[in-house]
Amino acid sequence: MALACDYRLAVEGASLGFPEVMLGLHPGLGGTFRAPRLINPVDAMTLMLTGKSVNARRARALGLVDAVTQERHVANAVRAAARGDVNRSRRPFYAAALDSAWVRPLIARRMIVNTEKKVDRKHYPSPYQLIDLWQHHAGDVARAREEEIQSFARLVTSKTGQNLIRVFFLREALKKAEGENNGGGIGHVHVVGAGTMGGDIAGWCALSGFRVTLSDMDPAMIAGAVKRARQLCRRKHRSDIATRDILDRLIPDTSGSGVTRADLIIEAVPEKIDIKRSVYREIEERMKAGAILATNTSSIPLETLRSEVREPARFLGLHFFNPVARMQLVELVSHDGTDAGVRDRARAFVAAIDRLPVPVRSAPGFLVNRVLTPYLLEAMLLLDEGMAPETLDRAAVDFGMPMGPIELADQVGLDICLDVAEMLRDNLGGDIPEVPAWVRDKVEKGDTGRKSGRGFYAWSDDGPRKNEAATPPKGTVDRLVLPLLNTCVACLREEVVADPDALDAAVIFGTGFAPFRGGPLHYARERGVDDIVGALEKLAEEHGPRFAPDKGWQQLR
Repeated sequence: MALACDYRLAVEGASLGFPEVMLGLHPGLGGTFRAPRLINPVDAMTLMLTGKSVNARRARALGLVDAVTQERHVANAVRAAARGDVNRSRRPFYAAALDSAWVRPLIARRMIVNTEKKVDRKHYPSPYQLIDLWQHHAGDVARAREEEIQSFARLVTSKTGQNLIRVFFLREALKKAEGENNGGGIGHVHVVGAGTMGGDIAGWCALSGFRVTLSDMDPAMIAGAVKRARQLCRRKHRSDIATRDILDRLIPDTSGSGVTRADLIIEAVPEKIDIKRSVYREIEERMKAGAILATNTSSIPLETLRSEVREPARFLGLHFFNPVARMQLVELVSHDGTDAGVRDRARAFVAAIDRLPVPVRSAPGFLVNRVLTPYLLEAMLLLDEGMAPETLDRAAVDFGMPMGPIELADQVGLDICLDVAEMLRDNLGGDIPEVPAWVRDKVEKGDTGRKSGRGFYAWSDDGPRKNEAATPPKGTVDRLVLPLLNTCVACLREEVVADPDALDAAVIFGTGFAPFRGGPLHYARERGVDDIVGALEKLAEEHGPRFAPDKGWQQLR
């Protein structure tokens, strides 16, 4: 609607963009042809194809808006526009050439090549339909309007469109935090441990407006965290003044004195039970009344950790995922003694830092790592049988995963994967297959994945070096994906998570499970529970009891 107006005024601090592609759609109501006619058509198409937003100043530079004003001056700006005293943005002089009938096909081909690097046409058709609309109909407004209507209708009623719209509403449901709307009454956050996770959690909280003290025994670790926070500000396009304010809120604290003033303390030390318990003993004596103690453990049950906590009612888990600035999900982990008010305050805090809180019950691996481990382990077993890493990754990407399990394991770190797998096997027994011995050998040699430069792949700044992938054998996808689905059903049956929608959302935003499929349980229902149970039974006959269907499938029939 704004694109159809004579003037567009933006308030300072606003963001503008075209997010429809994230829902499996493209802009409607004339957006696909008005935007390229208003500004440089390549800039317009880039905004629509990526779904990324720009701030008000950038929008003014592009010509999307005619003026940027502070909120208190909006009325005066509107009156000035009505009088014609606002200079309307003008399209760049070269835009007409870019939009000409003989140039559009050349640019469109390049757009298709770039889009193919990111999304598969059969899974995400909307960007390709958008390019087609611009390439063939940009010169005829009446035809462009009619074609846009038809294209939008096809997309919004397609399975991909419906599933991505479902994912949007799953995300919105997680964002609705319970409890107080002011971040749970939390203003000061203290983070213990300035490693990759702790330092980045601290930086993200400071970026989100919280006062943060960051403690570590090694000042160099804190310095590295502050450096990464500065880089984050640059990536988030914060101004120099805003960056200064953010870094002022991120306070190095080698003495740990911030504990006494903090409303929330987040422990992010190494995944060693004894180290974590010693931290709790040391800081709990100095915590103020009403403060929350949270652990960022990725898999250790809270019942194991709380034995050294004097007030377990205020103890819970806030499991962030790496990289913190990109991964939206935070597992909000409660044990049977966590106070409900504490949980609600923590959930409001997670929402206040623009993350997605999913409440889960304390259990081995919680939800995301519990679900992801059988998927990764099955990939290891397929490697053990001689399948190439590239072939395995291709099978997963063809299914719709953002990356394959082998590349994912390298990204996470083979040492971390090994620790989680062993912890789950210790707690869950035969439900978790044993890690092949050669994987342990790789970890002992230091080949831990991307962070060491070598894991299953050799890594450089450009990413993993891969050979050409062969066509995956029939059944490869089921061997990878069905253990993940089976574990999802087990977690639902065990009430690790409250309901199927929350589980679907957590697995999508925590593991990258193919969003266009609407979530693992939604995919299972669409494919058919009986079909999946039958496939699991067949795999169990061929490969062993790790594929035995969980009894929770009966509840989904």
